[in-house]
Amino acid sequence: MLTLLGSLLGFMSSAFPDILGIWKDRADRNHELAILDRQIEANKLNHAQRLEEIHVQADISESKALYTHASQPSGVKWVEALRATVRPIITYAFFALFATVKIAILIKFMDQGLSVTDSLIAVWDAETMALFAAVMSFWFGQRALAKKRGVQ
Repeated sequence: MLTLLGSLLGFMSSAFPDILGIWKDRADRNHELAILDRQIEANKLNHAQRLEEIHVQADISESKALYTHASQPSGVKWVEALRATVRPIITYAFFALFATVKIAILIKFMDQGLSVTDSLIAVWDAETMALFAAVMSFWFGQRALAKKRGVQ
């Protein structure tokens, strides 16, 4: 019996390093897989950050290209002055037209017997609110709006 027990113990002790090696290999593989997963996640984050940088650079380049025409002098002062005032004059003219139409509608509502409050509510309709929001977003929140829409 002692011989059998000695044989079994000898066999087990000779197999122990192999079993330990298999267990260590398995642990090493799991560790390497965890490292690879973390590297993949880090690469995804780096790519997302780089893509954001590319979009910001594209926005900057687009803005520069849009205003390049105004920075090239023509050599004629009145042409340069006119070129510099085109956008503001058109903006002011359309605002004046819009305000005139809205005031005329407000006066017409008040002539029909509506109170000032009811007339203002009727004039400030959903389309006017949408137009107001679009103009304010254009002038003051172009980048914030682009981010909100998901355009990056």
